[in-house]
Amino acid sequence: MRNYRKLTSDEVMQLKGQMCAAECWDDVEVAEDFSADYVRHTRFSGKVRLGAFRKDFELAGGIREHSGIHYATLHNVTVGDDCYIKNVKNYIANYVIGQRTFIENVDIILTDGRSSFGNGVEVSVLNETGGREVMIFDRLSAQTAYVMALYRHRPEMVSRLREIICRYVEEVTSDVGCIGADVFIVDSGYIKNVKVGDCCKIEGTSRLKNGSINSNRHAPVHVGVNVIGDDFIISSGSAIEDGVTFSRCFIGQSCRLGHNYSASDSLFFGNCQGENGEACAIFAGPFTVTHHKSTLLIAGMFSFMNAGSGSNQSNHMYKLGPIHQGIMERGAKTASDSYILWPAKVGAFSLVMGRHVSHQDTSDFPFSYLIEQQNTSFIMPGANLKSVGTIRDAKKWPVRDGRKDPDRLDQINCNLLSPYVIHKMLNGVKILKELQKLSGEHSDAYTYQSGKIKRSSLLNGLRYYGMAIDKFLGNSLITRIMKSEFSTLAELRQALVPVSAYGEGAWVDLAGMIAPKKAVSALLDDIQSGMLADVDGINARFADIHANYYDYEWHWAYEVIEDYYGVDLHNITKEELCSLVERWKTSVVGLDNLVYEDARKEFSLSAMTSFGADGDENVRKEDFMQVRGSLFESNPFVMSVKEHIRIKSALGNKVQERLSRI
Repeated sequence: MRNYRKLTSDEVMQLKGQMCAAECWDDVEVAEDFSADYVRHTRFSGKVRLGAFRKDFELAGGIREHSGIHYATLHNVTVGDDCYIKNVKNYIANYVIGQRTFIENVDIILTDGRSSFGNGVEVSVLNETGGREVMIFDRLSAQTAYVMALYRHRPEMVSRLREIICRYVEEVTSDVGCIGADVFIVDSGYIKNVKVGDCCKIEGTSRLKNGSINSNRHAPVHVGVNVIGDDFIISSGSAIEDGVTFSRCFIGQSCRLGHNYSASDSLFFGNCQGENGEACAIFAGPFTVTHHKSTLLIAGMFSFMNAGSGSNQSNHMYKLGPIHQGIMERGAKTASDSYILWPAKVGAFSLVMGRHVSHQDTSDFPFSYLIEQQNTSFIMPGANLKSVGTIRDAKKWPVRDGRKDPDRLDQINCNLLSPYVIHKMLNGVKILKELQKLSGEHSDAYTYQSGKIKRSSLLNGLRYYGMAIDKFLGNSLITRIMKSEFSTLAELRQALVPVSAYGEGAWVDLAGMIAPKKAVSALLDDIQSGMLADVDGINARFADIHANYYDYEWHWAYEVIEDYYGVDLHNITKEELCSLVERWKTSVVGLDNLVYEDARKEFSLSAMTSFGADGDENVRKEDFMQVRGSLFESNPFVMSVKEHIRIKSALGNKVQERLSRI
């Protein structure tokens, strides 16, 4: 605790001589080692406390400034040690400013009355007219927001959750704002009722009103030129720059918004990126990315999503107002100039091309293409499983997780295959077989809802889904075998028995976290009953479920393996296990070969059309190689696919060899 003292009469005289003034000098307290030499042209009112000024700041270009206060008005302000405050056009009022903070050329920084600094703001996400409001606060996770927005069928739980959040909001409400240590605020305009965390940089910002910037030294936040923000929370590690405007928004950890992006009533969670375009009432789960000026995301839920240029959705029927919403499940993408009329639901890891106005629900067809031809929506089930782009995305997400804060709010599972999507595939296989049965195996096309599935697409879908199901179930089985210690078949059978409390039954994707529905329901029951009564306890429970994912996954896979392959794992034979491993190996290699052939298209002569502008075919190839870095066989991704085939084949052989010894 810093000790303060009254100013001496000599210090008061010196300050007056340096053009300083105070309503009451007795209300100005200073640190023991305070020096009046570095306070000039400053006016004090209310209760003011000043630290010592010993530090030099070295600025860009080599300029040095000594800490102190110059040309400023301070009202009810505590200034920490070694701060620099200069050229405050109006005043700073009702703030505690941390050590080594640099403030220069600002219009006004004030806390006016009691403020919760953006905590408790209601965001009308998904439905602009209300009904799915999410109450934002400093500790909001994607998972908490998901259940608050989408579990309206549990009103008592939602009500209890709101009570918990309201208690947190009351705890952080104050009539004094806080600017943390090592903060840098320069050339900025109107800052009102804003809490600023440690190591934050605010440079050239136009207006910030009623918000929290939860920066810290592990993951600083940057707010840049011409940014305008009202009623917001910005989480650690994020950057909001270059004319972004936002209101009633939560911006999660390590998000990037820039280039005049605009957003209202929207939630952005870990690692989202938004540039140039517009968002309204969206729930942007982790890794939602949109970069184009012509792209509008509205009233939709997304995650691991990449929006193409000119992507648009519509939730207006011009009857009851903008009441419709849509969901694009994890990993879904939109091609350039795509359009979807809400309500609609797009399956996980699917690609949308063209204009779709028939309210499709392809959630049981993950990894599909949804393509519009002559005003008809055509579905190509499972086609995206062989796309090199899909595999590349799965590899890049973990690498591009920019969260440096050790306290990660969102639980993010980047797995391409999981019980969530495999369950959808199992449903998809049943639907495709039923369509075959009803319309005949030799029909040219099949009608599903208001879309069409061509015969070739249906047959390919059954093949692709079969390979993916074999791959996932085999992955789970082999992982369990390799982690187990056994010398007899009986010991192996026992080692395979699941021990986790959850896993069987349906799974859900809670905005990036994949989990058994029963585990989530138990958590929500505890919220509703009062057993979970604080926001950190809720976040810890979500983190615990996330940490146990692979145990839960095996519990689910164990039961599905028995049902899907018709085996009894309690009494499985060595031959049956070897057969399952061989089936897995065939599917893994088969899918990799499909990806390999898809990658080859990137290196075809047609792909080189614009290369080697003034040369023949040989020049074109050389130009392509110099720009792209390599030709097909030596391309790093292609080489990684070939290496994956080798490693998985060797693993399959190793498992079979180990089984042969029991």
